[in-house]
Amino acid sequence: MTLSATPLRLSTASADFEAAFKARLHWSAEADSAIETVVAGILADVQQRGDTAVLEYTARFDRLDVAGMPALELRADELRAAFESLPAVQREALEAAARRVRSYHEAQKKASGESWQYRDEDGTLLGQKVTPLDRVGIYVPGGKAAYPSSVLMNAIPAHVAGVGEIIMVVPTPGGEKNPLVLAAAHVAGVSRAFTIGGAQAVAALAYGTATVPAVDKITGPGNAYVAAAKRRVFGTVGIDMIAGPSEILVLADGSTPPDWVAMDLFSQAEHDELAQSILLCPDAAYIARVQQAIDRLLPTMPRAEIIAASLNGRGALIHTRSMEEACAISNLIAPEHLEVSSSEPHRWEPLLKHAGAIFLGAFTSESLGDYCAGPNHVLPTSGTARFSSPLGVYDFQKRSSLIEVSQAGAQVLGPIAVTLAEGEGLQAHAEAARLRLQRD
Repeated sequence: MTLSATPLRLSTASADFEAAFKARLHWSAEADSAIETVVAGILADVQQRGDTAVLEYTARFDRLDVAGMPALELRADELRAAFESLPAVQREALEAAARRVRSYHEAQKKASGESWQYRDEDGTLLGQKVTPLDRVGIYVPGGKAAYPSSVLMNAIPAHVAGVGEIIMVVPTPGGEKNPLVLAAAHVAGVSRAFTIGGAQAVAALAYGTATVPAVDKITGPGNAYVAAAKRRVFGTVGIDMIAGPSEILVLADGSTPPDWVAMDLFSQAEHDELAQSILLCPDAAYIARVQQAIDRLLPTMPRAEIIAASLNGRGALIHTRSMEEACAISNLIAPEHLEVSSSEPHRWEPLLKHAGAIFLGAFTSESLGDYCAGPNHVLPTSGTARFSSPLGVYDFQKRSSLIEVSQAGAQVLGPIAVTLAEGEGLQAHAEAARLRLQRD
């Protein structure tokens, strides 16, 4: 049987476009009730029994049966040894990516992460104090999938923000440790690392155990159990986001080689069967050439079955009336990754309001952003780019308002506060302001 991938072909000129388009976009973010039940039990168990529960779940789910928690902690010298054991080309690639990611987030910190204050005309000081979180946890997928880039993207902005301790958790099913992940932890400045995963790792980070320190915030991607656990511990700790399947939207004017666009669609489809790859283009003949490229290139892909399932189940090639209409549809989708594959990308960029990351021009493949361009690859999915931002330095900082009211300022602000407090029926509030008013 020949494997094929035929994304849904749509045209905005069709009468049924809107209904078909909505059906293709739909993805339920609701966790399966069975997963929720399992996760709730694991969280409660770890909260009550701590390390003992973590050890039992690690043996059960990751087939890693050890005598005690010290065997699950990765020492700093082990991380360094993993880095030094890599081929030179991998060491250099890790360090080059880390430099670019660090440089970008240092610029981000300067732009938006500094404290500020001023005094108004009556001498009152107003401002904002920006301070880093004390301790954060980063979850890194492990096992068959190894994501050293996720280590860099989560740990480096935390480090740049000034976080005191960065605790990494990574599952190692069967005890299989990926040297690239360990090396990335060394390069990124991870403080402590534990070979635990799943909901039990989230619980350990959120509640703390005798061995794993409780953190203030948990970031990083994971499977449905990890996502459900993060959702449940939010409030006890902060979280970055609840991520859905990966997405790419390509806006093409027909000037990019079709093979490039086909491969860019593959780059998200190969993540999993629920990933979504969409092409918007006003040139019907070009869309046909992209489909031909898909047919030709698919058999060469090691993950061809996953790509085919993703494109057949959730992919779409959409013929639009114009690039302007394509931009408007893109704003409705608010994709995780948005490629503007055009000879005039800066012509269209001002029309684009909602996207996790925007990749401008034919040479800017999404994969460069995933690994080494510099901006963070932890991005909002499932349309949440309408109100969410990429992971950044600001996610590892908090802001405190600064207020120092002068004696003169109290005379100006006091009557206002008294009037509003009395209007709300809060007499103590009013009296506290009134006591500071000068008596004639």
